[in-house]
Amino acid sequence: TPHIKADYHLPLRPGTNVALINGLAYVAAKEGLIDEDFVKERCDLASFQDWKATILDDVNSPENVAKITGVPAADIIGAARLFATQKNSAIYYGLGVTEHSQGSTMVMGMANLAMATGNIGRSGVGVNPMRGQNNVQGSCDMGSFPHELSGYRPVGDDAARGLFETKWGTKLDNKPGYRIPNMFDEAIGGHYKGMYIQGEDVAQSDPNIQHVEAALNALDILIVQDLFLNETARFAHVFLPGTSFLEKDGTFINAERRINRVRPVMKPATGKHEWEVTQDLGKALGIDMGFSCASEIMDEIADLTPQFANVSFKVLDDAGSLQWPVNDDSPDGAEVMHIGEFVRGKGLFVPTEYQPTTERAN
Repeated sequence: TPHIKADYHLPLRPGTNVALINGLAYVAAKEGLIDEDFVKERCDLASFQDWKATILDDVNSPENVAKITGVPAADIIGAARLFATQKNSAIYYGLGVTEHSQGSTMVMGMANLAMATGNIGRSGVGVNPMRGQNNVQGSCDMGSFPHELSGYRPVGDDAARGLFETKWGTKLDNKPGYRIPNMFDEAIGGHYKGMYIQGEDVAQSDPNIQHVEAALNALDILIVQDLFLNETARFAHVFLPGTSFLEKDGTFINAERRINRVRPVMKPATGKHEWEVTQDLGKALGIDMGFSCASEIMDEIADLTPQFANVSFKVLDDAGSLQWPVNDDSPDGAEVMHIGEFVRGKGLFVPTEYQPTTERAN
């Protein structure tokens, strides 16, 4: 195998990601390398014009971006030209982009550049996140965010929320809940009383450990469910056993939206699957979810989530694996997203102003 070397390595100063992506976009816009046909056909033109006007500000010029990032202007120009002029250009990014104070802004900046150069919606292109842990994609798909239901529908969407309310026989809040940093802040403030953590070691991995520990100590009750007695378990009032992948019956979903069946090699050493433990906790609180096996959970997911409408354990067992959406429009799944049009219709450009981070490595 021949050794493959990058044409450009852009070793930017930590915290200057957004400035760099804006610099690349500036070159594409300034030198007429925008895919005008793609933008006219696929994107919201008003938002594109607003974005283009902001991206062409001198603050985003390669010369200025070089001062901010430490990357030579010639390399920024060369990399931008290479990306914008090739038949297929794809963006792959990892947690160094997202676990950052400007993570969301950077992701939007990458999406802007991909749309502006027509590099989305076919094989070999796109904006592709390299997920940090197994099944992070599946967790997000299932509505683990405090502001979304499964299938990335806002909790404020009355129609979508109504499906869950009917199925579960209860009213659901139409306002987003707390994100993890907000939970910690509110716990210290005395307004957030209890937390149930499955498979995440916040006392080990989250930033500002003293703040995290203060929040965990402030809780009235902390339930931790995991394979091992980790750092977070030191603060737990209740510890519930988790299971390894060898004991699980269900699915993992990877970064390419591929739904993979996971079958148990052995029965849970704890005597119960994790979902059974959670369901039993619900029963103790007077809520019976009513599941008797893992396949019934997948059936409910399919019933309530448009992208999973035709998914079942049997379908996955027969097919081997499928990339969602798996529904009437895409009965065999979809290798590539956004062909012909975006899920939201017209692609929306969002200006991404660079804000210097106040955090510095010491």
